[in-house]
Amino acid sequence: MDSTTSAFTQGLAAGVLRYQRCQACGQALTGQRWACTACGSARLAWCDAAGSGTVWAVSQVHRAPTDAWRALAPYTLVLVDLDEGPRVMAHGGPGLAIGARVLAQPVLLAGQALMRFDLAQPPMPGPASSGATSPPLGATPPRAPGTTLP
Repeated sequence: MDSTTSAFTQGLAAGVLRYQRCQACGQALTGQRWACTACGSARLAWCDAAGSGTVWAVSQVHRAPTDAWRALAPYTLVLVDLDEGPRVMAHGGPGLAIGARVLAQPVLLAGQALMRFDLAQPPMPGPASSGATSPPLGATPPRAPGTTLP
């Protein structure tokens, strides 16, 4: 299957973070799999993640892999344990640390859709926080003009 037509890639383009779940044992899987890594079943279903999770690891990349990334280096990569179970690698916003609660945000780099995790906003104190929810996955934090991925 062409990587540009996978359910995962199509989800990124639509601002949705997707993962697979085994219909036989319930294991959550990242990437596109043909069989469950836990039980071997081929009964896998695509699921949309809420986009929230906890940072498991943080790394700074100082050497850009391509010219498109050169202006962004150094940049942050993170491993995030999604609330639904799978662990994903993505870009990270500034100030992330292990254990931080984060929310996925879609970003574009050289026309390619990617996910970036930013700090989840704590609920505002007061009566409004009782029914408050996290911003939708497609909501983007303010950025300097002309930038899409800090």
